[in-house]
Amino acid sequence: MYSYLTDQRDRPVSAFVAVLVALLTGGYMLPWAVAALRGKSNHWTIFWINLLGGWTLILWVVALVMAFGSHKAISRY
Repeated sequence: MYSYLTDQRDRPVSAFVAVLVALLTGGYMLPWAVAALRGKSNHWTIFWINLLGGWTLILWVVALVMAFGSHKAISRY
């Protein structure tokens, strides 16, 4: 029988900081806040995409889609 885990992790400090930064930047860092709140394993990747390329709007949307993407299933026997 298989049981599945996901890559979701609790990160309360990152989530708090991300929400605070998103509020202070008027929503610019919203994708990172969403990723941190959802416990995405790639939240730092989303942070850097958002920070460095979010001003293009295209990469901001890419970061937001990544943040709302599903968690990866990790198989455990």
